Amino acid sequence: MLDLTAKYEVLSYMTGDTKAGTKMGKMQLKNLSNDSILNCILWEEALNRLDSKLFKTGNIVKIITASYNEKFNNCLVNNMELLVEAKAGITKEEREELFNFIKSTIEGFSDNELKEFVTSAIEKNKEKFMIAPAAKVMHHNYLGGLLVHITECIKFALAIYPVCFKKIDKDILLAACILHDIGKIYEYEIDPETGFVEYSNEFQKDWLSHSQYGFSLCMANNQPMIAKMIASHHGRADWGAMIDLGEKDLDNFYYIVHHIDDLSAKFGRTSVNDL
Repeated sequence: MLDLTAKYEVLSYMTGDTKAGTKMGKMQLKNLSNDSILNCILWEEALNRLDSKLFKTGNIVKIITASYNEKFNNCLVNNMELLVEAKAGITKEEREELFNFIKSTIEGFSDNELKEFVTSAIEKNKEKFMIAPAAKVMHHNYLGGLLVHITECIKFALAIYPVCFKKIDKDILLAACILHDIGKIYEYEIDPETGFVEYSNEFQKDWLSHSQYGFSLCMANNQPMIAKMIASHHGRADWGAMIDLGEKDLDNFYYIVHHIDDLSAKFGRTSVNDL
């Protein structure tokens, strides 16, 4: 049964073209009263009429008029109302603080070659690094989200390391946490005003994924262990992993960044509503 008073959180939004060549929008909403998911379509006429800030991830909205399917889990939206506008992400001051934390972590490395490599990787395109999201939809998909995600991974690694019984070098582990998503600086583009995240067409011309980028970067700089942890951090091949953790006889180090990354993606500040 349709609840006309329902409030929804915007989980994701993207635009595309119809077969007729007109614009269309696809939006996924979460009903705040029962956590059910509603998949929405907006035709070009609605997109032209509605304010684009309605579609920001994390917004709380109300549907005014729409056509629904029988199960009320898909709809064609004609009109909607913005109830609470979400943040685009963390503030400039918060981004600077997290960047400095990451830099201080690198400064603590005992291996000067590793220190110079990781510093160079995050400084190479610092402007993009400072605003990059960690995903388009799944987690930390907001302005500065990558900084938050990396910081969470570092803190999880520091908490876990004392019980690793010297089976992995601490600096290598922290470097892998910092670099495992470094390709996302280039894979995604984010609008600093609206927080909208899109895939970069330029990145997709040259690379298969951010994991491939990170793996290649580390191998080119004589860091094969970090490269292998990046290659396996998605866990399964059908989740985008270059090395599937279901393979037999893998060394222990392949697993740790995957689990740390997963902890942040599930328990960290995953959305703008967690900020």
